[in-house]
Amino acid sequence: MGAESPWVFPLLSGGAVPYSASTTSWEAHGSRTLILVGPETTVTDGRPRLMLGALGFLRLEGQRPPVLDELHHWLDCWRGIGVVAVGMARQGFDLQLTRYDERGWRATFYTSGMEHSPTSATGTAWERMPWRAVQGAAWEALRKGEG
Repeated sequence: MGAESPWVFPLLSGGAVPYSASTTSWEAHGSRTLILVGPETTVTDGRPRLMLGALGFLRLEGQRPPVLDELHHWLDCWRGIGVVAVGMARQGFDLQLTRYDERGWRATFYTSGMEHSPTSATGTAWERMPWRAVQGAAWEALRKGEG
């Protein structure tokens, strides 16, 4: 089943994401897409490496120390999706997040300002949980940027 027409929410300059409106819409409808459009400016300091490090720790499997439990508690939720989306927007990426009924979520990051087509995707991931999809797609986009 393909995605229906997307909702577009611009990220506010302060970094706020309209969680409650989008969460209600996602839960109330079958297959929908959310596109978060980032701000025009990008950050070129060490933040991409910090984000890549945090995302890398989220990918670790097995028994976790308490500090990693806290990282998961912070980022494995709807608010965590917003945190990653804002961080990636500051690096010059837009996020598209699509729910496919009960089958899972696809997250795709695109370079900001580019036409969003499958061939212009920078990072993409498919997961059962939306935050895992966003984290995986962000990881892939940032890893490609390092190469």
